[in-house]
Amino acid sequence: MSLHDLLAEWRDHLSEGRRRSPHTVRAYCAAAERLLKARDLADWHAVASLEAHDLRKQLAARRNDGLSNASTARELSALKAFIAFARAQSGDPDPAAPRLRGPRTKKGLPRPITPDEAVNIADLVAGSSDEDWVGARDRAVLLLMYGSGLRIAEALSLTWKDAQLGETLQVTGKGGKQRIVPILPITRTAVAQYVSLCPWKVAADESLFRGVKGGPLSAGMVQKAMANARRALGLPDTATPHALRHSFATHLLGAGADLRSLQELLGHASLGSTQIYTKVDAATMLENYRSAHPRAKKKG
Repeated sequence: MSLHDLLAEWRDHLSEGRRRSPHTVRAYCAAAERLLKARDLADWHAVASLEAHDLRKQLAARRNDGLSNASTARELSALKAFIAFARAQSGDPDPAAPRLRGPRTKKGLPRPITPDEAVNIADLVAGSSDEDWVGARDRAVLLLMYGSGLRIAEALSLTWKDAQLGETLQVTGKGGKQRIVPILPITRTAVAQYVSLCPWKVAADESLFRGVKGGPLSAGMVQKAMANARRALGLPDTATPHALRHSFATHLLGAGADLRSLQELLGHASLGSTQIYTKVDAATMLENYRSAHPRAKKKG
């Protein structure tokens, strides 16, 4: 087999077998390619024979390139998954990856934005576009992410048949897991406006949100529109499209939503992924207290 063949099988496994996101597929394939080239490997048996000390050498070389702890941990996860796949491909009765602990990483808290900021961003994006239908499109996407807690890939995976929104919507998230999310009236109105203005004829099973040339809208265009809006509004760099999803979760938790319900709404596989929002809410509460209480900043 060639390096190209190995990577093609790995890519197919990730995208079709595991249904990983395009971003994850790219990152995992890039890590695998670096390993194959560095160790001069050209078949699954050679990859399957790698042990923990081989991974240490590979990661040490990557650290010399300036890789951070967080990036090194992600690289290790990708390589362990790649070796486990290679062992399964080789018929190994115990296809588990080599046991190796990654560097400790400090998990930062998501930075939510306020409800007013979320709507202001969506409105500014709509008003800044040269074409009304493009502005309506971007506003609808951003309001879906904030109002329903969608990932950007989930919003862009909606098809034309999803356009007639009710009070809820079924979406497919990571790993093909489906969930039901609420739809706010403002979101329904935004999507309906976009649909009425969209100049392209779209089949029911094709992507709902279209680019200016008629193809499916890319995540990069949404990110670019939001970046322009946050600069105009003087918001920090953390005000990304994904921050809208964080804000959805934080605001629901602050309004009394329980963690299990929030886990279902966000489509998290484990409750641990959702529990980070309890820290976000506590941090927000403490920040509000310090800014409002007359003695909060005084010592003693």
